Amino acid sequence: MDASAVDDVLDTRPQRSRATVGVVLIALACALGAWVFFRGPSPFAVDVWWNQLFASAPSQPLLVFAIAMDTVGGHLTAVLIVPVLGALALFLSRRRWSALYFLTASVGSALLVQVVKHTFGRARPEDILIVSDYGSFPSGHTANAATIAVVAAVLFPHLWVRIVGVAWVVLMAFSRTYLHAHWLSDTAGGALIGAGAALILAAAFSRLRARDEDRLAIRRGRKADAGSAVES
Repeated sequence: MDASAVDDVLDTRPQRSRATVGVVLIALACALGAWVFFRGPSPFAVDVWWNQLFASAPSQPLLVFAIAMDTVGGHLTAVLIVPVLGALALFLSRRRWSALYFLTASVGSALLVQVVKHTFGRARPEDILIVSDYGSFPSGHTANAATIAVVAAVLFPHLWVRIVGVAWVVLMAFSRTYLHAHWLSDTAGGALIGAGAALILAAAFSRLRARDEDRLAIRRGRKADAGSAVES
């Protein structure tokens, strides 16, 4: 990251925009959850339509894929292994504050999902193909995928990172509905919460992350100067 990019990290305007968007996304997720709660046990028409698309006997390749996504995107893998390994990789690359940002975003998103789950207590689809925990809204797997996607886009602002991140969230949402573990609206709520939490914390950690990038820029400058000195 060059000096101009560090200035962008320090600029309060984009950080305020990130925080504002994050709050709006979480508010939208809560509003959707309240709508689900107050309308009663009946799912939305779009939920029923989407669920019925996969009502027949599941395709074996898609079922294997969905179960693999269930393992990778949740349970011990998503709660512990991925955050710790990701933070470790960032720490070893001398992005210490970025590592803490990733861990905080992962934990914060997961806690917020559990709060919303227990607040609204939506029942899962009756034809669920796996064993899962309490509460259908929002999808914790999709929230986790959205958190990782947004954190990656914040730390590595490249187009291909964003494309891969969006694809990851979409595939995770598809796998959750294919297993009938969630209604389609549950995955929308999860994506909103995961992205919102990551954006709010990106703003909160912006100045601390800038220290990492500043140190890296200085190290690159010293290496470049040393290389020029050797060549001359």
